[in-house]
Amino acid sequence: MSTKIQADEISSIIKERIDNFELNVDINETGKIISFADGIAKVYGLNNVMAGEIVEFENGARGLAQNLEESAVGIVILGTSEGLREGTSCKRLGELLEVPVGPETLGRVVNALGEPVDGKGTVATTEKRLLEDKAPGIMARKSVHEPLQTGIKAIDALVPIGRGQRELIIGDRQTGKTTVAIDAIINQKGQDVKCIYVAIGQKASTIANIVGALEAANAMEYTTIVTANASESSALQFLAPYAGVTMGEYYRDNGQHFNRL
Repeated sequence: MSTKIQADEISSIIKERIDNFELNVDINETGKIISFADGIAKVYGLNNVMAGEIVEFENGARGLAQNLEESAVGIVILGTSEGLREGTSCKRLGELLEVPVGPETLGRVVNALGEPVDGKGTVATTEKRLLEDKAPGIMARKSVHEPLQTGIKAIDALVPIGRGQRELIIGDRQTGKTTVAIDAIINQKGQDVKCIYVAIGQKASTIANIVGALEAANAMEYTTIVTANASESSALQFLAPYAGVTMGEYYRDNGQHFNRL
């Protein structure tokens, strides 16, 4: 005995399967490079990407979403851009840029992403912070009320510098600006002040000399050096001061003092 299948039964089954069909591929989470130059990639796609979000390219390189346009997204390449070209795909990671913070960074030399560059192994921190976090309001801040000595008598006698104050060291080349900063760091020994030195666009040999001077004075035990030397990409040089401030704000929020130079 044969069973005859009605056409309306077949159509109802097909409609039911279409209604229950789930497509797990999200086209908004991936994109492709449509142009690339000077460490900046313009990517089509990534419709839901956030400003400051990390994206990863198919060759493992990472970038930072900055310019959110209607038809494309501007991605700043973090680190090397080797292997990136038009048509290279990338994907969202769903993470904003963070850097490791904490006392574990003291005595270390790290890059703008908080990655160690001193050959002493990983920085075993337990906490990370957003690189661009919201600043505390005016009412939440305390006025400058405590002095900060640099150890240079002429400066300490003539220029009142306080903890929590911004102070600009300005001058021509070879006039001793770095020396003032290094002496100020060395003078904080035993003062319960954490120091962060951000070196941007300097030669690697110059940074090595600074590390050597601080180690000779036993000052690296309370100092972190964030470096983006002349050979680094412009993106990392741009992010380096933000990283230094973020690392210092950890001490501020834990009731400690820090000095960023």
